[in-house]
Order: sequence, then C-alpha cells, then structure tokens
Amino acid sequence: MGAHCNGDVSIHSFACSQDCRFSKRIYDNVHGNIYLDPLFLKFMDTEQFQRLRDLKQLGMAHMVYPGAVHSRFEHSLGVYWLAGQAIHKLKTQQGFELGIDCFDIRTVKLAGLLHDIGHGPYSHLFEREFLPRVHGGRKWSHEQMSVKMVDYIVDEHHIDIDSETIKQVKEMIVASCGTSQAKSSREKHFLYDIVANGRNGIDVDKFDYIVRDSRACGLGCNVEFQRIMEDMRVLGDEICYRYKDYLTIYKLFATRADLYRTVYTHAKVKAIDLMVLDALVKANDYLEISSHIDDPAQYWKLDDTIIKTIETAPDQELRESRDLIRRIRRRDLYRFCNEYAVPRDKLENFKDVTVQDIVCSQKNGAILREEDVVVDNVKIDLTRGKHNPLESVRFFQDYESDEKFSISDDRISHLLPTSYQDMIVRVYSKKPELVGAISEAFENFQVKTYGIKAQVHATPEKKIRRR
Repeated sequence: MGAHCNGDVSIHSFACSQDCRFSKRIYDNVHGNIYLDPLFLKFMDTEQFQRLRDLKQLGMAHMVYPGAVHSRFEHSLGVYWLAGQAIHKLKTQQGFELGIDCFDIRTVKLAGLLHDIGHGPYSHLFEREFLPRVHGGRKWSHEQMSVKMVDYIVDEHHIDIDSETIKQVKEMIVASCGTSQAKSSREKHFLYDIVANGRNGIDVDKFDYIVRDSRACGLGCNVEFQRIMEDMRVLGDEICYRYKDYLTIYKLFATRADLYRTVYTHAKVKAIDLMVLDALVKANDYLEISSHIDDPAQYWKLDDTIIKTIETAPDQELRESRDLIRRIRRRDLYRFCNEYAVPRDKLENFKDVTVQDIVCSQKNGAILREEDVVVDNVKIDLTRGKHNPLESVRFFQDYESDEKFSISDDRISHLLPTSYQDMIVRVYSKKPELVGAISEAFENFQVKTYGIKAQVHATPEKKIRRR
C-alpha cells in the first residue's frame, strides 16, 4: 500500500486538510471510504505497521467463528478514521471555545492509527497469559510497547515529524493505562478520551472493534456509536453525553460483555487458546519468543505465524509444541468438562480456582495429576468491575445547559442488572479419558466450597464416554 502524492508539498500542510485529492483512499467494509493523508501513510507504509496484517484481531476465534479472520491492520485503520470523525465533530461544534487546532487533530488521528502497533500475537493471550507464565510477575503491556514502537518507526524510517506531536501521540496511546504519563496539555484533557478513554471506557477503539467483531462473527450489532458521537460535547474539559442517550451508552457496554461471553471467552475458543498457550510456553526457551519484548527492532518480527514456524520445524526441541498444534488442526482439543458462575454473594472474596484445588478434590483413588487439568477463571464485566459503568460517565441535559452530572443506580431503568460482573470457573481435561474423573472432582470442589453444586447441569455422559 504505497502513498503517494505527487509534488513536493510538505506533509505537514495536509495535517488539517480534508482535501481528498491529496489522500490515499482505502475502502473499509465497516466504515466505507477511509482517507489517509501523506503523514499517516509514512507510518502505515512501514514493515512495522504492515505486521498488523499478520495479527488476527480475535486470535484463534476463527477456529470457531470462521469469519473472524480480520486483522489488527483493519481495526487500526478504523480507529484512525473514527478518531478523525470525533475530533472534527468537536471542532465543528465547539472548536473556537475549545481551541482545537491542526496539531490536536493530527495527534488524535495518529494515536488512533498507532494505538495497537505494539500488540502481540493471538489477541490478548500473549500479554495476559503467555508472558505471566514465562516471566512471572513482570509487568508488560502492549500499550507501553506501542509507545516504544512509535519511537522506533520514526527513527528507523526518518519520518519528518516534530517531537511534540510524537510525545502527545504516545501519551494518548497509554491514556487508559494506570501508568499513564503526565499529560502535556492539561487544558485539553478531553483529547485523551477519544482513542483510549481511561475515565469511563467510551472511546473510538471500542466503537470500531465492537461493530467489526460482531460483523465478522455473524452476530447482530445495534450499537449506535454514530449517535453517541453526534451528541457528545465537552464540558469542563471532559467529553459528556446527552442524558437521553444513556441507554444507548449502556448498550455499548452490554454488547461488549456479550462479545466476551459468546466469542472472546467461548468455551471452545478458550480450549484452543489454552493449547496455543501451552505450545508457546513449551517452545519459548528454544525459539526465544519472549526474549525481545523490550526491543522494538526484534519484537516487530513476532506475529501469528509463530504457530506455522512451530508446526513445520523439524527440530526435536519443538516436538511437544508441534504435537499440540497438530491436535488443534485435527480438532483433538482439550475437552471442556463443565463450568459454573460464582454465586453473587461469593464474588466479593473470590480467589481464582487453581488446578490444585480440583486435583485435591478427587475422592476415589488419586488418578488425576495437575498436568492433566486446566482451570480457566473467566471474568466478564461492563468495563468497571462490579460497578455500573454509567457512574463514570458525565451527562448534560440539552445543548442549552452547561451543567454536567452523573446518573446514580437508583435513577436509571430498573430493567438494568443489579450486578455488573460475572465470574465463571471452567475446567478442561487435556486427555479425553479423564473427563469423567475431572468432572467429578470439579463437582466435589463446588460442594466443598459453596455447599452446593453451582454448575447448571452435570457433565453429559456422552462427553465422559467419548475417547
């Protein structure tokens, strides 16, 4: 995808421009035509950004939802486009009073384009499960890696861009992290809420992936993000929303939770994820997969093709990993035995259930070993843990009012839930012949812990008999 505008006009002269004659047009199946000015193309036409084509947005979910083969490349273009729409909307409505200038527009759009440039393979599996397994308590996030990658791309490709723009772009990328850097422009804090919103979770990143993922998986999606963007307004340096849109905003969070339940943490998707995880962990020492997580010059070479590397390499050291990949190909997956939702009154003091908990709950003859069992603790919430996400959102009554307010639980629809978080405990067997024994131990654990079997139904006999 090369750029490429004729003439020697400075790239900076296009930063605020909407003139499509000097832009690259790309057709996106979610947003339609997307236009990229020369500055953004200088970042996009690098091997580091093009790597995103080889990172599936949903990891291994395509093994269950065949259409889910879209990449972080498409998602990044979508976030770039929506970030531009959002900032231009605010500039049109309130640009004079907010002081929105070309610099602000350029940084917001560039942050949208580059926000996932540091993402690892297999969606969030790499940073949330693989790295903790091989590096213990070491803290690492794809946002922080994105920041390093931005600097690396600018230096490696000699991109002519001022340091203040890059500084603010990096701050916007990590704006939703707890370790967010100090903001350069305190007087325009609202700009940091557009791409990655740490205040309340309403951002264009979510708008894009919720619609894109739903469509790819064949699920209906009626989140009206355009309506949310149309009615937003900055009050007191914070993006606020019309009161009448609160159910539309709630639906955004609820749809995200539905995607987590039905796609991202689907029992079979997770079974495949767990096998990929084991394969990567076993291959890590030999392939040094995790050794370059601080070095952008090497890290960008890591993508989803690592599985093909393992699968086709003849090396004896990769035999166990290779066998796991072959099992995935042949649909010989870790067997899902059963699950239960942690009772609501036990959520407060819940501790992750471990493999040891299950193994220690078997009664008749100790046949289970820890290496035969996998426990998956799945948390699904509305972005704010046990709290109503609407509590963090500020609303205004109408365009004549300058007062912003939040909506307390008792002032909104009583049809909304009284609990905003689910904790689901699942157990898997690595060997088909152990499904029965693991299911029984799992039931014993539930009775011992809660006094009841919390699961909805017993493990079906056909699962236990299948070999």
